[in-house]
Amino acid sequence: MKSNSLILKLNEAGINDVELVGGKNASLGEMIQNLTSLGIAIPDGFIITVRAYHEFIEHNKLDLIIPQIIAGMAHDNIESLSRTGNEIRNLIEKGSFPEKLSKEIIQAYQVLSDQYQQFNVDVAVRSSATAEDLPDASFAGQQETFLNICGQEALLNAVRRCFASLFTDRAISYRENISFDHFRIGLSVCIQKMVRSDLASSGVAFSLDTESGFKDAIIINASYGLGELIVQGAVSPDEFIVFKPTLRAGHPAIIEKKLGNKDKKMVYGKTREERIKTVNINPEDRNFFCISDEMALQLSNWILLIENHYSALKGSWCPMDIEWAVDGISGELFIVQARPETVHSLKESGKITEYIISDRNRAEKVILKGIAVGDKIAGGKVHIIRDLKAGQIHLIDFKRGDILVTDMTDPDWEPIMKHASAIITNKGGRTCHAAIVAREMGVPAIVGCKNATALLNNDQIITASCAEGDTGIIYEGMIPFEKHEFDLCDIPETRTPLMLNVASPEMAFQYANLPCKGIGLAREEFIINNYIKAHPLALLDHQSLNDPELSTEINRLTAGFKNGEDYFTQKLSYGIARIGAAFYPNKVIVRFSDFKSNEYMNLLGGKYFEPEEENPMIGWRGASRYYSKEYKEAFGMECRAIRNVREKMGLNNIVVMIPFCRTPRELDQVYATMADYGLERGKNGLEVYLMAELPSNIILADQFAKKIDGFSIGSNDLTQLVLGLDRDSSLVAHIYDERNEAVKSMISSLIRIAKKEGVKVGICGQGPSDFPDFAKFLVSEGIDSISVTPDSFLKTMKAIEEIEGEIRKENSSAQTEQVWLSAV
Repeated sequence: MKSNSLILKLNEAGINDVELVGGKNASLGEMIQNLTSLGIAIPDGFIITVRAYHEFIEHNKLDLIIPQIIAGMAHDNIESLSRTGNEIRNLIEKGSFPEKLSKEIIQAYQVLSDQYQQFNVDVAVRSSATAEDLPDASFAGQQETFLNICGQEALLNAVRRCFASLFTDRAISYRENISFDHFRIGLSVCIQKMVRSDLASSGVAFSLDTESGFKDAIIINASYGLGELIVQGAVSPDEFIVFKPTLRAGHPAIIEKKLGNKDKKMVYGKTREERIKTVNINPEDRNFFCISDEMALQLSNWILLIENHYSALKGSWCPMDIEWAVDGISGELFIVQARPETVHSLKESGKITEYIISDRNRAEKVILKGIAVGDKIAGGKVHIIRDLKAGQIHLIDFKRGDILVTDMTDPDWEPIMKHASAIITNKGGRTCHAAIVAREMGVPAIVGCKNATALLNNDQIITASCAEGDTGIIYEGMIPFEKHEFDLCDIPETRTPLMLNVASPEMAFQYANLPCKGIGLAREEFIINNYIKAHPLALLDHQSLNDPELSTEINRLTAGFKNGEDYFTQKLSYGIARIGAAFYPNKVIVRFSDFKSNEYMNLLGGKYFEPEEENPMIGWRGASRYYSKEYKEAFGMECRAIRNVREKMGLNNIVVMIPFCRTPRELDQVYATMADYGLERGKNGLEVYLMAELPSNIILADQFAKKIDGFSIGSNDLTQLVLGLDRDSSLVAHIYDERNEAVKSMISSLIRIAKKEGVKVGICGQGPSDFPDFAKFLVSEGIDSISVTPDSFLKTMKAIEEIEGEIRKENSSAQTEQVWLSAV
């Protein structure tokens, strides 16, 4: 019987054998049995079962000794925990194998070596606990893995160390923390053929966005060499995001990728004692992605197959956490581990908690930035621990609620991490140990800060914010913030569609679960300013400017891209695609760039291409730039980015919007310029909207309507131009009001004409959020959609529901009165 076996082949285990082989091994066996026929490659190996572990423990009488040792431990004392763990591990590592067990291990190892035609095949020795990957108790990362093990003696020693890792300090602490019986857990060991990723690359992947829980994204992290450095947080990996719906539809595309700081890698050592070592990566290799786009898409297809299989087994969606590796000798891709994701999949669905910083002057208090993990905010005292072993006295002094600041963490840090209100590290990426543990514990973490331990001081009061997108920000002092919790079930249905204004692509996945009808305004300026950071014409022509400093900075920005044009087009594509994917298949209206000349001048290299204007607000902006000979080539890059997102990435829900277009003839000139770059209204279903923000847009609405698919009212500019005031001037700020009768008359006229012409008209200003009476006016006029910022969504939705109710009552009363008058 299988249950009596000491050794099993990997393909003899399945998902129902967790109690015999642990979570990792059951998952590997399940995939080999069911998914290799679909083309997924998994290295072969064998399993030392939980029964073998118990025989080892009993053979050395440790089943009697270990309970006595743990009973004498002071659970809340870190020094006592350390002494206890060390004593138990030493006993296990010095234990002897029952003769039958050692013979079967050696025999299975010889069979595996023969299978790969090697004398002593190099293997990974992985721990697999019976409770490790249960959905109600995440033990991931609590036990050890040993890489590049070669030879019988080395193998037996590694197995002992795996057995011992069931009682590491952090594993003991973890089980104590969740009240899990130490003796309900058994340990199995996987002996798996090593993939020579030390000669290529490896990494981790998730079948959901690990920060927001967004279900339709695959996140791939990749670095050179063996994958341990990613988990340790010693490198910031490359990141790829692939969109599932277009992947399923046979239109695979990477919707975003970011180059990591891969300055080192883990490789094979040259001696038996030095199994693995860390070496520096050549500087020229750091500026290239460590896997190709084609391999990222191949991996994504496999991840989708794995998720589908586990979801079918579970009977509901089952997101996956996967480890993968590329063999540098054969060039083949392999899956080396897969387990159900246990953070977002366990979160209560339908509930949203939003953290918002309320300090308008917070920009002046920024100390440093890093990669945000989670979406929370926490404040407290800095407690710097540079080295765990050297800092035991600091561990004892660590107070619950302190903010842990360190270089990077590993599983030994977990007893202290659970007391921290936030975690900040110099190194690491989204899948490093600190990030994984922070998600499980529900605390904000900011990783990859580079110099946090140098810039921060012990006992300094700081605020760590992960609520502002992918970038985590550390502020001086306690910054006030608000926490809003609401249930999506409480959000009412309205007849008037509510859309969102989203500036930051980084925040898009976070807002994807709001029940909106799409994006009414996505501004390209934010992407250009924050992602691209250079004037588009400077990217195209910086070599001719005779500015070595500018050329050096642009070359640094564009490292890894073909040239400045490729850099601009790809970065803009990724920003647009991330927003488009988050709200797919609903419309996402992307406004072409609308910087003013003074704003363009502030971009890198902008001073060489921008004129000095007396009043940039009503100068060379919007449509007038696009067809001008001075700017046309830069606008062409925007058109190529839109084509890339719609045609190559398959996000055909992207709609484009033209801002500040003064006349119908100017609209025709913009269309002609778009066509020069292959972007045409109606082609492949492309819709074009016009930003209705000028009096001429309203006065000539019937002419514009014949050339577009929709209007979007820009109430900010419309108000200033109707009332003839500068909205940036404090001297006339008291006059600025979109509820002014002149402005409302313009809006009424536009809605009336648009309906007559069969063209949609929406609004994307802040007015409906701030003024319920203005929202009531818009709904009464029959506006087709209202677009607001995410923080105003719930408030505006409830206000519109009340307004629609009032309007229905008023209409009902009017109809009743009309019937009465008719009767009289």
